[in-house]
Amino acid sequence: MAASTMAALHIPYLPLTSPSSAETSMSASGRSAEKLSLPSLQSRMKCDPQGYESELLLLIRHFDSCLAVFQQHAALKSASMGSDPAAAKELADLTMFLAHVASSYPQHLVHYPKQLIELLQTSGHSLPSALRRQVTQALILLTNRQMVELAETLMLFMELQTLGDKELKKLAFSHIVHSIRRMNTKHKNDAKNRALQSILFTLLQEEHESKAKSALSILCDLHRRKVWFDERTGNSICSACFHKSSKIMIPALSFLLGYEQNVEDDVDEDSNSDEDMITRKPQVVLSREAVYKANHKGTTSSKKKKKAKLQRVMRSIKKQQRVNSENLDWGSYSPLQHLKDSQGFAEKLFSRLQTCNERFEVKMMIIKVIARSVGLHRLILLNFYPFLQKYVQPHQRDVTHLLAAAVQACHDMVPPDAVEPLLKQLVNQFVHDRARTEVIAVGLNVVREICLRMPLLMTEDLLRDLALYKKSHEKAVSSAARSLIGIFRQAKNAAKVALSEHGMVKAGSSAKAVSIKIPDSEHLSERRVNPAKLEANIHTRKDKEERMALVKAGREDRTKYAARTAVKQKKTGGLSNRQKEHKKGMPLAAKRAKVARSRIEKKKRTASKRFLGKKAWK
Repeated sequence: MAASTMAALHIPYLPLTSPSSAETSMSASGRSAEKLSLPSLQSRMKCDPQGYESELLLLIRHFDSCLAVFQQHAALKSASMGSDPAAAKELADLTMFLAHVASSYPQHLVHYPKQLIELLQTSGHSLPSALRRQVTQALILLTNRQMVELAETLMLFMELQTLGDKELKKLAFSHIVHSIRRMNTKHKNDAKNRALQSILFTLLQEEHESKAKSALSILCDLHRRKVWFDERTGNSICSACFHKSSKIMIPALSFLLGYEQNVEDDVDEDSNSDEDMITRKPQVVLSREAVYKANHKGTTSSKKKKKAKLQRVMRSIKKQQRVNSENLDWGSYSPLQHLKDSQGFAEKLFSRLQTCNERFEVKMMIIKVIARSVGLHRLILLNFYPFLQKYVQPHQRDVTHLLAAAVQACHDMVPPDAVEPLLKQLVNQFVHDRARTEVIAVGLNVVREICLRMPLLMTEDLLRDLALYKKSHEKAVSSAARSLIGIFRQAKNAAKVALSEHGMVKAGSSAKAVSIKIPDSEHLSERRVNPAKLEANIHTRKDKEERMALVKAGREDRTKYAARTAVKQKKTGGLSNRQKEHKKGMPLAAKRAKVARSRIEKKKRTASKRFLGKKAWK
């Protein structure tokens, strides 16, 4: 039997190499001259586990000996096995081989996962990068086959992301996310989820930047995918805004603001040290050139094919937009809704804003989060409005985003006296006769949005002055002024209707009904203010490159200094019958007659211009 023969053999060291370089010779009764590589031996072991137990025991002893030699080198702080790439590759092949056959021999390989975990914990930093990735992949394979629990290896995979190996970092990150998603596909195990969440929450509060950033990335990705879509995860992400390191605070702020980019894009200052964790599908773009060619270029059949292709592109764009709206509906949802102490969160973040020395982009992100939390929970933060007042100037950088944050922080629970200086500053800086058209339009739109949330803030004199801009010749200014007038007109009609229902006003006095319903305060607080809408109907002047791009759209086939007729004559589809008749050779007699006629006409033209002497005038 094979087992008895292999048991009788005493082989203290069996050299194994990769299947591409050499093959492992396994001698047994009936198979003495047969050479088997590790992949072929692996497939045979899976088919007949009992017949190859002796070979497995031999390979296990060989793996233990290689591992012992490596640990001795690591203990002595020598060059370890990195100086011998053949030995490192041999150990990596043995590690993957045993991981693949572990499900067929669960009794013989009970302690094998613990050996891999101890190897990565003790000497993971000193391992060669290729060997370290192979050992990590073997451990991932054992975890996927449920031979190891994720809770036992979560801390290890979080530490592996801090070693500086990009491929290993991406591998560990994707394994954690996919394992938790797979665990919650059919039903959610609250006990396991809470155990994993507690580990990540503690890592998020640590001062170690790499571990905290990896934990934040995992929490944000799982929350975005609605796997951990609960209050605990939302509050932990919000608490990351108070981390000491700005590399943790900035991605937490960007996630709370609902940015659809990767949470590590804004925090990365060193482009060589970090990379994107989440791979995204490429965006489908419909160009103007493709639309022009589908309607004006080529034959009828080619146009038909191009139009069909455009329809397919449009369907894919609509499908992509629908999927994004379903999966990432950030317009109505925000993790700030899960805040347990919203007032304390806003006050603490505002105190950090007053004392932080970060760049302007980071300050703007903090302002947006504070305004979003104030408007969402209808908080009262009176010191926030004077702080915004010093930034309300037309030349301020990202002034539309700042004004959108100011609008977001206004609601009906705020006293009008606290916002009145901000409104006066806005009107004085933006709405006056010497301001540009786009500045006046933005100012009127912001005043309209603030008055929509706080109608008592507007005075009669100020409304009369702002209403005069409806006669402006600029469309952006006149439409903004008319929209401001329409809000108060609708509010007046709504008040008349309410009074007539209670019998305080006669029914005839409220003849006009409200055509457009004004949204209530709760709906306005949940809705996010888009800074682009504050610049509605404003036509920005295009530079020379943009104008030339519009002119050259559809003229790609035209050569330089060539007319359209010359381009048409060079077409490759053949000539029409009329063009062929026009280019047909003339008979010899017709050519001579044409030459004679042209000569006579030329003589007549030159004879009338000749000077025949001084004329005698009678």
